[in-house]
Amino acid sequence: MQMDNERILITGSAGFIGSHVADRVMGLGARVIGVDNFDPYYDVDRKRANHAGLQRAYGDRFVSHEMDITDEAALAGVMDGQGLTGVIHLAAKAGVRPSIADPGGYALANVVGTQRVLSAASACGCGRVVCASSSSVYGNNEKTPFAEIDSVEHPISPYAATKRSCELIGETHHHLTGMPVAMLRFFTVFGPRQRPDLAISLFLGKVARGETINKFGDGTTSRDYTYIDDIVTGVLRAYERIPAHGYRIWNLGGDHPITLNGLIEAIEGVVGKDAVINEMGMQAGDVDRTWADLSRSGVELGYAPTTSIEDGIARQYAWMRSSGLIEQRATES
Repeated sequence: MQMDNERILITGSAGFIGSHVADRVMGLGARVIGVDNFDPYYDVDRKRANHAGLQRAYGDRFVSHEMDITDEAALAGVMDGQGLTGVIHLAAKAGVRPSIADPGGYALANVVGTQRVLSAASACGCGRVVCASSSSVYGNNEKTPFAEIDSVEHPISPYAATKRSCELIGETHHHLTGMPVAMLRFFTVFGPRQRPDLAISLFLGKVARGETINKFGDGTTSRDYTYIDDIVTGVLRAYERIPAHGYRIWNLGGDHPITLNGLIEAIEGVVGKDAVINEMGMQAGDVDRTWADLSRSGVELGYAPTTSIEDGIARQYAWMRSSGLIEQRATES
């Protein structure tokens, strides 16, 4: 897939997934305008380093702006007159558990922010928008694997509710404007540059340093972890093919769920140390399981994940070590 004629706005471009998507599309020839508000949810220096790396690699083909996507005038100022061919909207307030403490903030950033992005995309004549949704919209559905046609009317966290709201906003926007809109339900993404508060990143660092990890529940909850390179491939396939569908929801997952106990064992194997575990109760907002049915995305996008959980964890651990993150945190503690 060549993207020499594409000029794409990527929101959340300094983040984990956004920086990888920006890297891939520019590697295929696209020009990118990156937008990020550098939310201090985790170390802002890591986000700035992501943008700096893109700038070094691609020069003037990457232009970045620090701004809030809920600022309608600022967003229009960045997008107007740029000849944008499309938008990949990945910016959001992330995290299930923090959303319980700040539901209003999540609604503003995720729901209002998404509407602002969609409206600005139409106003400047973009050809398509691809948006990040989440597997959290499925809640505790008993049927597995989760398919796009399943009921998603019972979210169990404010974060999940905002992501389902964004899907409805996207469908309405397509209905009113005709703009092609894709909504991608990501299933627990991991790999180099992963957010430091997520389980794999957190556990790798703590196990490597001999620190205690908190295990919530009895370890039988399971997640369908998806390696970042597979997610990026799915995002690009959705960008390419959404015009043929108008509005569409696609699952992007790994299709091989692993229990929390199994994840800890895999991390122990990669690091070469046993985990020191603190047994904790379940946390509010956490779902029991996730598992992506990839039938639709397989047929319509040709999506087929290729990276196993073990290989992906090994790659993430190698990146953390080469980046000095494990040693750095040990010094800080």
